[in-house]
Amino acid sequence: MAEPGFSERLRAAHDADWQAAIRHRFVAELAAGSVDPAVMRRYLVQDYQFIDRFVALLGAAIASADSFSSRLRLARFLAMITSDENTYFVRSFDALGVPEAERVAPVLTETTQAFQAVMREAAESRSYAQALSVLVVAEWLYLSWAELIKGPLPEDFVHAEWITLHANPYFSEFVGWLRGELDRVGPGEAVVCGALFGRAVALERRFFDDLY
Repeated sequence: MAEPGFSERLRAAHDADWQAAIRHRFVAELAAGSVDPAVMRRYLVQDYQFIDRFVALLGAAIASADSFSSRLRLARFLAMITSDENTYFVRSFDALGVPEAERVAPVLTETTQAFQAVMREAAESRSYAQALSVLVVAEWLYLSWAELIKGPLPEDFVHAEWITLHANPYFSEFVGWLRGELDRVGPGEAVVCGALFGRAVALERRFFDDLY
């Protein structure tokens, strides 16, 4: 039996927070289409504040990647984030009646600020491995909870499309590729990558907890 890769070892080291996040009350309610509109609104308003830092983190990964093929793969994903996913947020804000000021400059929770700081730190490291350590958590954890959702999708697009954005063959394959990249380059910076990974997982859990 093959030894687990670097990314799986990092995930296993933070399994308690990982499992708590992917099996969170929020995920169960999302699957059922029963998230209270006020909770969904809080979630999306805070989550939207990650896009700017996330785009910068992807840009840093593109700049520090060690091959042209890796840059291309990340650039294609960046294009999706700034088109399909951004459009989903705008449509959802319209449906939930979120005013412009709350979309652009809401009061940020401590968790949101801490997550932005982790993404900024990874981006400013100019290290491909460190950028990947945070990217892998952000994408793999969302794939993990989305893949747990079985059965028919909720009727409300605000719930349904947030699930399908994170449970589809393209996204699954991309996350597998991201993990492979971290498996390849991460061991050379194992300690700092592990620390970033762990902080990001803990913040993902806190982000869901904050909603309630």
